[in-house]
Amino acid sequence: MQKNIYILDDEKEIRKSLRVILEDEDYIVEDFANGKSLLKALAKERPSLVLLDVWVDKEDGLTILDECKKLYPGLPIVMISGHGTIELAVSATKKGAVDFLEKPLSIEKVIQTIESALAKTKDYEIPEFQLEVDEILGESLSIKRVKFAIYQAAQTNARVFISGENGTGKELAARSIHQNSKRKNEPYIEFNCASVLEETLEQELFGVEIREAQTKNEIKIGKWESAQNGTLFLDEVCDLPLSIQSKVLKIILEHKLERVGGNDSVPVDVRIIAATNSNVEDAIREGRFREDLYYALSVIPLEMPPLRDRNQDIPLLVEFYLKKSISENQLSPKTIDREGLDALTSHFWPGNVRELKNILERLSILVPGETIRVKDVKEALHGFKKANEMVARGDLKHAKEEFERQYIIKTLQICEGNVTRTSKALGIERTHLYRKLRSLNISVEQLNEG
Repeated sequence: MQKNIYILDDEKEIRKSLRVILEDEDYIVEDFANGKSLLKALAKERPSLVLLDVWVDKEDGLTILDECKKLYPGLPIVMISGHGTIELAVSATKKGAVDFLEKPLSIEKVIQTIESALAKTKDYEIPEFQLEVDEILGESLSIKRVKFAIYQAAQTNARVFISGENGTGKELAARSIHQNSKRKNEPYIEFNCASVLEETLEQELFGVEIREAQTKNEIKIGKWESAQNGTLFLDEVCDLPLSIQSKVLKIILEHKLERVGGNDSVPVDVRIIAATNSNVEDAIREGRFREDLYYALSVIPLEMPPLRDRNQDIPLLVEFYLKKSISENQLSPKTIDREGLDALTSHFWPGNVRELKNILERLSILVPGETIRVKDVKEALHGFKKANEMVARGDLKHAKEEFERQYIIKTLQICEGNVTRTSKALGIERTHLYRKLRSLNISVEQLNEG
């Protein structure tokens, strides 16, 4: 198996030279110009080895080394420097570096050092850890990494930024961080930034003071203040208006807020966990999301893997959600045959775990008899055929949109066109569903007529 190597150096030519050398040696190479981009990549994947410059612009490489070791204690890291000293080499070694290279780099020395480091390093295993509350189903390596990241984040008060597609379990991960943290007995407040009308969003989030002459002020506490000493989960954070984003950043930096209509600052001690299914880099580049807010929120980045990247977990999830649906709907027991399970395992799952959960509920209700067969599974998945064909052609953007459209239409049909029931079934706010209906050109009236 090919080994993958990460390079962190602020000198572009050095990164380029090292990449050429190592790719010629059949290594897979990723290079980074700053520590933040490296740590973000490490949160998603563990490489075989890291080449780390002692100074990256104004960043201290030894500090970055510490952060790397927090994520992966057994990760081999080779330090490189143009100003090597014995003291620096000793310090790096004490912090866990396996070797130290001085610039200008010798090709032969670089290759020998990497080969030696990899030869001495056993395949990495996630350290033993125990979550006090563990509601995330799965035994795949990607899910074990998620759980380990949750365990690490829960030991701190650091802000966490969770990214991932719809239905991957971002809300579950956020709640798990809170339930395993020192704040577990304090409030846990969820706030969907896309589900509140812009004109009332500020009051909902920060609270409001109504002042009337010669009467006592009327105070309405916002979500942020309601989470005092606990955790505030800001879901779909990229949908916040820019005017609100600046206020969120100010509160994070100053640890105090002002209610709408108020004059006094209110001290707040709240741990912030943010999440999005949007492409943050695109949102920043297009000016829809503040870069400084992103960096303030993503002290610990966490990416939830899509279900298609952890299909070994599907049998476990199928068993759990099938039993859950049967119990909740008071149905007679059902099992799924081998071919049916294979069909579920090979499905692309653009809706991820949420789609799987709803498909199993549909099967548990609509399939007569005790056994769910492959034809039943294929019929249940038929509404998503067009989306899968698009994915097969590589048209992922439109495939996601088509899946979402078909998914909402099917749910509306099951709920007989009732938008309130549909929003509950989908797990989203009614105002957010109305936005989706408009953007996806879905007419409830036409569905009802049909």
